[in-house]
Amino acid sequence: GWCPLSPTGAQTTQLLVQPPWRPAVLWDRVTLTCQGSGTAGATTWYKDGQRWGQEDRQRFLVTESGTYMCDRPGTGLSPPVKVLDDPLVLQVPARALVEGDTVTLRCRC
Repeated sequence: GWCPLSPTGAQTTQLLVQPPWRPAVLWDRVTLTCQGSGTAGATTWYKDGQRWGQEDRQRFLVTESGTYMCDRPGTGLSPPVKVLDDPLVLQVPARALVEGDTVTLRCRC
């Protein structure tokens, strides 16, 4: 399912990552969804710190590695999400983990 990268219920803009694995990698066909107050048409996207040409879209498929953020009126800028283009990566579920949790890891290459 969807996995917010900021605390559940927080009044902040959230950048949701699908599939919900961290780090996110291009070959997973990552979709980013911006959630916050206001209308989806008011979404502003940033890639690597620069305003980026996906304005007015709430969701998109990532095709380039980089660090992504989105901005929604009323809740502000999301935490950053880095999408890598690495050939080999060890991934963990993109959720809060505490000591004692059973965790499935993915080694992808």
